[in-house]
Amino acid sequence: MTNASNQQYVRPRDIDNRSTFGQRLQWRIEALAWDLIYWGPMKMLGPDRASNFLGWLIKKVGPLMSQHKTSLRNLRLAFPEKSEDEHKALALAAWESVGRTAGELPHLPRINPYAGDRVEVIGAEHLDAIENADLGAVFISGHFANWEIMAAVICNRPVDCLVTYRALNNPHIDRRLNQVRHDYGIGVLTPKGLGTRELMRALSKKRSIAVLNDQKFNQGLPIEFFGHAAMTAPGPSRLALKYGVPIVPVTTRRTGPARFRVEIHEPFTPQNTGDTQADVLACVEKITAFLEAEIRANPAQWFWQHRRWPKETWKAAGVMHAPEHA
Repeated sequence: MTNASNQQYVRPRDIDNRSTFGQRLQWRIEALAWDLIYWGPMKMLGPDRASNFLGWLIKKVGPLMSQHKTSLRNLRLAFPEKSEDEHKALALAAWESVGRTAGELPHLPRINPYAGDRVEVIGAEHLDAIENADLGAVFISGHFANWEIMAAVICNRPVDCLVTYRALNNPHIDRRLNQVRHDYGIGVLTPKGLGTRELMRALSKKRSIAVLNDQKFNQGLPIEFFGHAAMTAPGPSRLALKYGVPIVPVTTRRTGPARFRVEIHEPFTPQNTGDTQADVLACVEKITAFLEAEIRANPAQWFWQHRRWPKETWKAAGVMHAPEHA
């Protein structure tokens, strides 16, 4: 079990080493605004009202941001059979999902996946089997609904699991978020720099790791995703093969304000034919197909604002210049 008292705040030093006096001053101002305008008020609202309020607000504000064009282009690429009105409706729903996640974030320590009625966990027996086998595993998921809930379901079973995260530039806000995760019982690290080294160390000690494997990775493999090549990180597959551990897919769906259904799917062992390159490719393709199937089943709760495909793919598919106002 990962003891919360043994968890440490891990941050890449290069982010802070590159900062100027002006950036450090800006970070302080941003942290003050974070506390006064966002974190404090959302905590006062409680989890349900905070989820509802920011879901409503970001649904209104999101279409004014540049990422809204990215969402619409991604949706046109992924669902060419849908109408423009359907694309716009999904883009708005995706903004609402992002807003709800932000509203729920200050309340994570109160959303206990194994107490109360806020989280339904399906397939928890797979977590118990992983922990009892004492071999470790690679948990994979995507940016579904409030993806922080997935990590809490794993770590609070408990499974001795190292969960990755991406460090924010602002160290004060980054520390605040890590404190919330610490209070929730989650060990965290950043995938930049020391991240891969820490993941390998964890697996070598028969601990588990959890990663999100659905975003663009420029140094990755071109894997078909919604019918178009998308650069995808092979790291989780490569690590599972290297250490001979199973891959455990996990999905999260929001069922209401600050309420979720998390499913631990059947683990699978990557094929090991001795051809490492081919085996890694086959495993990445299997993971990507799983993630695509979940997105297709529940598209309104995925993070469409991320540029998953390059502009060249958008241009080739003719989705760049369609009407973009929701």
